[in-house]
Amino acid sequence: MTLHPPMPLRLTHLEGPGAARFELHGDLDHYWADLLLEAVETVLSDYGGLRDVHLQCAGLTAVDSSGLSALLMIRRRTGAAGVRLHIQERPLCLERLLELTGTIEYLTTPEAGAREQRSAVTEAPISGRSNTPEGL
Repeated sequence: MTLHPPMPLRLTHLEGPGAARFELHGDLDHYWADLLLEAVETVLSDYGGLRDVHLQCAGLTAVDSSGLSALLMIRRRTGAAGVRLHIQERPLCLERLLELTGTIEYLTTPEAGAREQRSAVTEAPISGRSNTPEGL
């Protein structure tokens, strides 16, 4: 078995009205996953009026569990901010990983991110059984 050295992740970042776009080239793995997460977090905190974050993944060559973890964290962060996440041009390696882990719908349904912030959390008391015997 031949192991190939990890290919550094290169990010190209573009911003437009209400949107940020990242083009990913290389490996999204345990060496480089934090780079993407930090870049998206910076855009979320610095760019007011952001409605969409696009991750163009056609240039990805490999994705491991750390890369998946970064994508899941980005999804949580964008959802909490009411920003839609679009993971586009997914290569086969990413598509298979998302299908295998059952995360494809969660990560690729952009409308869910916008709904998360708008949905209200309702609390209701949970009725439980009393610790006393019946009839007392």
